[in-house]
Amino acid sequence: MSELQIGLLSIGIVVVVGVYGYGFWQQRQYRRKFGSTFNERREDALYQSAAAVSDVLIGEEVNTLERHESQRSDAGDGICALLGAATDYVVAITLKTPLNSGVLAPLWAQRFDFGKRINACGLNAGTGRWERLIPDSHPSYSAFRIGLQLADRSGPVGEMRLTEFRDVLRDVAGQVQAEVVLPPTKEAILQAKQLDEFCAGVDQMIGLNILPGGDRLLFGSEIAQAAERRGMRLQADGTFHFLNEHGLTLFSLGSMDGTLFQHHTLTQMRVQGLTLLLDVPRVERPAYRFDEMAVSARELAMDLKAGLVDDHRVSLGDAAIAQIRQQVAEIENRMLAGKVVPGSTQALRLFS
Repeated sequence: MSELQIGLLSIGIVVVVGVYGYGFWQQRQYRRKFGSTFNERREDALYQSAAAVSDVLIGEEVNTLERHESQRSDAGDGICALLGAATDYVVAITLKTPLNSGVLAPLWAQRFDFGKRINACGLNAGTGRWERLIPDSHPSYSAFRIGLQLADRSGPVGEMRLTEFRDVLRDVAGQVQAEVVLPPTKEAILQAKQLDEFCAGVDQMIGLNILPGGDRLLFGSEIAQAAERRGMRLQADGTFHFLNEHGLTLFSLGSMDGTLFQHHTLTQMRVQGLTLLLDVPRVERPAYRFDEMAVSARELAMDLKAGLVDDHRVSLGDAAIAQIRQQVAEIENRMLAGKVVPGSTQALRLFS
């Protein structure tokens, strides 16, 4: 090897080491600025867990919610603690003699006709505990509480649907000569509209886009490898999800044009860009989760040799990301002020 070749090789090695070193330094600087929040223990209400702030949740009957929030497997029974006039039209039926859930057969037959989710709970005559009902629940119950959810992402419940729901349960109670409490429908419709307005004001999806320069496309296989290094896994909806310990999505990664990722086509797949999405009301501590997503976005962009841009394809610097984070924090504060904890069982119901 000639001296010229040795010199060129040495220069090449220095350049490669320099580029790698700069990238490592840049990543450390970003993590130092935004990632430091991961290790901090926040003491204000904005950063408390759903269990710690359960006293500000919607409704008066949620004193036992912290138990259910800490054990997601108990969410079926936990919903009984959430039923209240703020979020549901609740019909209360008190039976003269215990009966099983079969008495609600007319409701089960029409449960998909009312336009909103129905949650039925029964007071178990044997255990004295409220539990969620399904059509084939076998225990005997001394009372029922059946709620029609007032609003979700599709809007508020309609007056006609709510009236039909009320009439079905009035007839059920009449057939078994049970006591029944039917709240006024006009007040419930007004509450449904107010609840829908509140939810619409905080229902935000925050996106960060990763875009390669020029006409270069991103390969599906390299995207999958980079995502998996960040703890993300490809899900059935064709996007990569970062999940919490309960298996709930914290944020997701998909193609900018909506093309779905599939395991068997990753090696042939090419996309123009990627989008990381945070569904603000459906995650606990959204501002904190945005920090995590922003760091992942920077790292993915670095791995894929791409840039971080907004929806208008304008480059996103630290100042712009900090501004977006502030918007997320404001939404989080508004939800807490409205007595809905982001990511709680109540929030997952309302933003579905």
